[in-house]
Amino acid sequence: MQNRTSFRLRQFWPLAVLWLALAQAAAAQQQHIHEPTTANPAAPQRASVPALRLEDLEQMALKNNPTLAQAEAAIQAAEGRRKQAGLWPNPVIGYEGDGLAFNSQVYPYRNGQSFFVEQTILTGGKLAKSKNIAAQEKVQTQAEAEAQKLRVLNAVRMLYYEVVGAQQLVALREQLAELTREATEISEDLFNTGAADRPDVLAAEVELQRAEIDLLRARNDYNRVWQTLAAVVNDPQLKLTRLEDKLETAAPALVQDELLASLLRDSPEMKRALAGIERAKAVVSRAKAEPKPDIYLRGGVGYSNEWAEFYGGKTGWEARVEAGVRVPIFNRNQGNVAASKADQLAAEREVQRVELKLRARLAESFAQYQNSLGVAARYQREVLPRAQRAYELYLAKFRQMGAAYPQVLFTQRTLFQARAEYVHSLVELWQNVVQLRGLLLTGGLDAPNGVASLSTEGSNQ
Repeated sequence: MQNRTSFRLRQFWPLAVLWLALAQAAAAQQQHIHEPTTANPAAPQRASVPALRLEDLEQMALKNNPTLAQAEAAIQAAEGRRKQAGLWPNPVIGYEGDGLAFNSQVYPYRNGQSFFVEQTILTGGKLAKSKNIAAQEKVQTQAEAEAQKLRVLNAVRMLYYEVVGAQQLVALREQLAELTREATEISEDLFNTGAADRPDVLAAEVELQRAEIDLLRARNDYNRVWQTLAAVVNDPQLKLTRLEDKLETAAPALVQDELLASLLRDSPEMKRALAGIERAKAVVSRAKAEPKPDIYLRGGVGYSNEWAEFYGGKTGWEARVEAGVRVPIFNRNQGNVAASKADQLAAEREVQRVELKLRARLAESFAQYQNSLGVAARYQREVLPRAQRAYELYLAKFRQMGAAYPQVLFTQRTLFQARAEYVHSLVELWQNVVQLRGLLLTGGLDAPNGVASLSTEGSNQ
């Protein structure tokens, strides 16, 4: 009787070992694992290294991102143009020689020499009107700089959540690969002892290959997102570091009407469009002032050697004054006035276009936010608990010899896949939150408006 009991223990001890390994796996899956192992050089560092915070990345981007320096330079350039537009035209100072005869006998008695000053006096407030045009251009440039700052911050925040998600996915894939690898080894041992069939071993080996493929993809995707984040903060040599994990923080409840009101009120795109109307009005005013004649003044003093008979001597010192205006008979700048009025109408329509575009983009982004919020909540409340329960039930049946091991592998993979999809939904949720709170501005490495057009003009010359 004792020998028969020993034989049964030797026959079924591999199953007991396998069950123990799978039970440990089930216990491990109850916890959220956010730290991938460091066996792979691409994996984040351990928790012993201080985690890099979102605030740290934001400060790095605000300090180093080149597009912000471009936007600031554009403001300085606009201020320079505003200052230049209000400057008076420079006077002309010259010398004039009169009656310079080539006959040496006449020359000393007929020539005259004088110095003069010439100045154009602008009328109709042209300088102030030109300065107002440049001032509105500066307002537009400031709005673009504000937009660029939000683009950079939004890009950093969205990439932060994407990196955290990739960080979690690497951890999940590493855990699954390790568990599958151990289960495969145990399955081979069971097959060698006759306690498992060959199909069970093959199923375990296929599952291991699939797990390692998923792990390879997760690591490569993690590297890709990290390099993109390093580029936005302008530190290409930024070492792979564990990020502070805020992915599962409760997402805010956003209200579409409140977001729309904030968007139409605070959006730099709206501010730029509204400043465009003011600029167009200033251009119309300047065009109407153009026909008002400017005053031309010229005056000077000189010494004349011409003989004055009534005086009985040289004319001597004399002064000259000239004044004139250009009479707007044919050209009253009517073409430019009509063109500027058309530009003003286009600027007014541009505000409407921008508002409608913002409304459409908000509707799309808010729908994506609602979808991702619902998906994440559904996975958290319904999908993950059921996947976990299914895995535990199949594991219990396998323990009682009531289920085949491939069924355990299948439910295990389903559980991990559900966890991965949950992480993806959280990343998408937070990226939508960032966009909605960040006034729908994206493109942290796109050149600011104005700077891009200047670079394009330079390339076409």
